[in-house]
Amino acid sequence: MDRLKDQVALITGAGSGIGKETALLFLAEGASVVAVDLHGDAVAAIPGVHAVQADVSKAADCERMVAEAEAKYGKLTVMFNNAGISHADDDDAINTTEAVWDLTFAVNVKGVFFGCKYGIPALRRAGGGSIINTASFVALLGAATPQLAYTASKGAVLSMSRELAAIHARENIRVNALCPGPLQTELLMKYLNTEEKKQRRLVHIPMGRFGQAKEIAKAALYLASDDSSFVTGTEFLVDGGITAAYTTPL
Repeated sequence: MDRLKDQVALITGAGSGIGKETALLFLAEGASVVAVDLHGDAVAAIPGVHAVQADVSKAADCERMVAEAEAKYGKLTVMFNNAGISHADDDDAINTTEAVWDLTFAVNVKGVFFGCKYGIPALRRAGGGSIINTASFVALLGAATPQLAYTASKGAVLSMSRELAAIHARENIRVNALCPGPLQTELLMKYLNTEEKKQRRLVHIPMGRFGQAKEIAKAALYLASDDSSFVTGTEFLVDGGITAAYTTPL
């Protein structure tokens, strides 16, 4: 299949989880892929991609990764701002330290901002394209287990995506926030490290299971491709029904 034929995609956080699965899927669908991660060896191990080591919380690194994409492939048409962290010491307002708050926002919010800041001019030069920003279902619901910095950061990504979608819609640049539900990835499983903890989370998911990174990658493929040509400014939920279950009136 060639749903992304002639497309050039830059994916941050591509060393593992959603980012890695998306890089592999985009390659299979005909795209040229620039895979970016803080851990350069992780993306260097993905065959077929152009690997870039970068810290998305740093403006210079984000400017460089976009420049490398254009230098290598001549253009940039898909920007997937996916890199993010969930800190082990993230808690409620009382117990979350300023350092944890600042680090979370530096990666999760500033990283998306920098990706858009430098990615949008490149998409303009290419005649348009798609920006996908990874938010989360917690941007809509809040988290039952306190993780205030993470939740607030994903809310910021969601609102940023909406505004950018409105600003750039007439430039053939689409911007959507991809909102995964609870996934069976290292990011979440490091917290749900017992069967009891897993079941406590699963009881809230109508489908009764965790999502897989490959399933989120398929949603990213839709948002990157022309199949979603009239889709912009959305909170694109891929969450096993958890949001519907908690926003439906009793």
